[in-house]
Amino acid sequence: MATGVILQPSYIPWRGVFDLIHDADVFVFYDDVQYDKNSWRNRNRIKTPQGWQWLTVPVLLKGRNFPLNKDVEINNDLPWASKQLKSLAQNYRAAPHFQDVIDGLENILAREWKFLIDLNMECISFLKRLLELETSICFASELDVPKVGKTERLVEICRHFGADSFLEGDAGKSYIDESLFINAGVTLEYQHYHHPEYQQLHGEFIPYLSVVDVLFNHGKESRRIITGQP
Repeated sequence: MATGVILQPSYIPWRGVFDLIHDADVFVFYDDVQYDKNSWRNRNRIKTPQGWQWLTVPVLLKGRNFPLNKDVEINNDLPWASKQLKSLAQNYRAAPHFQDVIDGLENILAREWKFLIDLNMECISFLKRLLELETSICFASELDVPKVGKTERLVEICRHFGADSFLEGDAGKSYIDESLFINAGVTLEYQHYHHPEYQQLHGEFIPYLSVVDVLFNHGKESRRIITGQP
């Protein structure tokens, strides 16, 4: 059985995305759908002594006529990268595996990126390497699959790769037409991710942060914490 996963790309994603990458045989980023403002595409959360805090990449949207994910440009007139690195250092310098993670992030954020998706993918590739996840990733825009209805296209992408199982995050329940998967002979499953608790800095545990939080604190042990497997 081959399992397919299709997600929109996000900035330094939360650990549930990497659990999906771990479980997938085929992983596709939805880069040719409309960018959704105020979502996870350009931001994520870290932990501070005062609670969680956004790390946000500013993007250029005004007058851009609802761009696709792959076409969203970063606003490099703002010093967002240096501010983020300073915030990460302030809040995670005492973490056991700080240096292992920050060196790679500094290397990425020191470069000027034009498109948000390129930044997102560079970060995801780096984080995948830290977690020793080998699943290949491709983009929907690269596939010869027609843009049909929302659920229909998911089914067609599964067919394109010969995936007979589709794994979806719990949010998909609000829009997926399950009957189309049944009719196509593709088993539809939902992630139902059980969020593990682990040792964090700064007091009481906060869930649903960027994966960098667990990596700073647990290094190579993060893979087992995220997936529940060695």
